[in-house]
Amino acid sequence: MEQGQRTHSMLLGYLLWIFGFIGAHRFYYGKQITGVIWFFTLGLFFIGWFIDLFLIPSMEREAERRFIPGPVNYNLTWILLTFLGVFGVHRFYMGKVFTGLLYLGLTLLAVAFPPFAVIVAIGVLYDFLTLNEQLSELNRGY
Repeated sequence: MEQGQRTHSMLLGYLLWIFGFIGAHRFYYGKQITGVIWFFTLGLFFIGWFIDLFLIPSMEREAERRFIPGPVNYNLTWILLTFLGVFGVHRFYMGKVFTGLLYLGLTLLAVAFPPFAVIVAIGVLYDFLTLNEQLSELNRGY
């Protein structure tokens, strides 16, 4: 990793930890399996969520070693996914215009036809599970 180029932030990890009982910080640091477990068990019944308060520094160091830095910023992309993911804003930022338009269109359709919301939710969950790898792949190409 080049000096000064980082992939993950401890500050953002702690901010996502606030929502960590649904696994947000674990997905952010690339821990998909435990992210899913936290999601379905409310952070292992809030006990694991509390313990993670002390584990975030080591999760951040591991993510820094594991993922490839580059021009596509992990922190910004994760913020966009977490708060605007259903609109595909993170996908537009990543240069994936077609799927960004797909997310946006399906979200607009879901207003009139609620079953489309399930498709959008599956897409957002897919991105929670694979976003770090997608970003590493994009950054590897630069």
